Amino acid sequence: MNPSNDPMPDLSDFSALKLNAELLDNLSTLGYAAMTPIQAQSLPLILSGRDVIAQAKTGSGKTVAFGLGILAKLDTKTFNVQALVLCPTRELADQVSGEIRRLARGVANVKILTLCGGSPVRNQVVSLEKGVHIIVGTPGRVEDHLKRDTLDLTNLGTLVLDEADRMLQMGFEESLDAILLSVPDNRQTLLLSATYPDSIKSIAQRVLNEPEMIVAESRADEVTLEQHFYKVSDGESRLNALSLLLQHHQPESALVFCSKRQDVKDVAAKLKESGFSVLPLHGDMEQRVREQTLIRFANKSVSVLIATDVAARGLDIDSLDVVANYHLAGDVGVHLHRIGRTGRAGASGVAWNFYEGRDSNKINDIERLSGRAVEKEKLPPASALNQAVARAPMVTLEINGGKKDKLRPGDVLGALTGENGIAGDQVGKIKIVSNRTYVAVRCDAVKVALKKLGGDKLKGRSYRVRTL
Repeated sequence: MNPSNDPMPDLSDFSALKLNAELLDNLSTLGYAAMTPIQAQSLPLILSGRDVIAQAKTGSGKTVAFGLGILAKLDTKTFNVQALVLCPTRELADQVSGEIRRLARGVANVKILTLCGGSPVRNQVVSLEKGVHIIVGTPGRVEDHLKRDTLDLTNLGTLVLDEADRMLQMGFEESLDAILLSVPDNRQTLLLSATYPDSIKSIAQRVLNEPEMIVAESRADEVTLEQHFYKVSDGESRLNALSLLLQHHQPESALVFCSKRQDVKDVAAKLKESGFSVLPLHGDMEQRVREQTLIRFANKSVSVLIATDVAARGLDIDSLDVVANYHLAGDVGVHLHRIGRTGRAGASGVAWNFYEGRDSNKINDIERLSGRAVEKEKLPPASALNQAVARAPMVTLEINGGKKDKLRPGDVLGALTGENGIAGDQVGKIKIVSNRTYVAVRCDAVKVALKKLGGDKLKGRSYRVRTL
């Protein structure tokens, strides 16, 4: 009942939350108006100090939820670690720290540090000595700093376990236990996960205090997502089915899930032999190669990415045309998480599922979840293989300078589109990391782009540029 004539507040609007003006103003600048379901359900609890378990698929807005919760109670006048966010991979940690930095733009003097492997420990130690408010890192590197006594968590107020299911799958449980010994008992703990297997339930019982459980419903029959099922008999027919569909539909971006690393390598190699624009993503890759692979796929300079579930965690693509389950996931929750990567934010998405007779239990689980029977579909005609293989629309250029050289996206864009340069709509995503910059350009603009970046100076310096 509303006794006054004032309109009822919109409970899905961020302004309905107890957030300070700086955070609300910045959210408006970023274009965040209405909360996603997981944000609307979890943020009031997080802001009240409750421990929370949030289960929702990738792209649901979990990072904004816990990021705002951290920033809302941050004391920037005290230079000690007040929040720790643990992530399973370096890529996800980079994404999370980047998002929290965006959310914190309106708040003065917020110090955020990423602690992951692949970066010099000494540089991280120097940053820690200067004082940090928020740490985002992987369990292994955080544990390493605790052992070195270079990281003090005695004043920690918030602990976030992001993508907790993948952290356990990747074998980080011992590191998590070691870290938990170094954090205060009276902290707030937030556990976020795409799936909620028994292993997560076990750790939740140990590390959370009377948590509130939130589940953002995910259904396999959402109107924005089409699922197609193709029955195969063996490895050869499975590969043939994938090739036919890729040739027939020619998606700009297709993410293909395999169950094992060796399958990833084999499928990627065979598709490459057939002329497809394809790269593998698996745990045996060096960090720099992995980083470049993710960037090239995200900026559409590679059309097909073959990956395992663990390797693909941390992959953030705005518009993914197709998800293909080369092998069905062993758990229906993982299946939902996979296909949830396409058809986001109301866009249409497609999932191709390949199955054999021995997959009957997995098919039954999918049918129970969707409430409809799985129907075997026909593949495109074999003549589809005679079509020309679609070329990726973009090419990635690498510049041997990055954040350490004070390069910014505007510097690169300005150099490319300056006198005798290329058009702005021929430039795609620009990704700047520590000592390298990656920029995507349209295929027909590569020669001019290389000439511009190689001939003109960026901020008074000349840099080497190459095509990946």
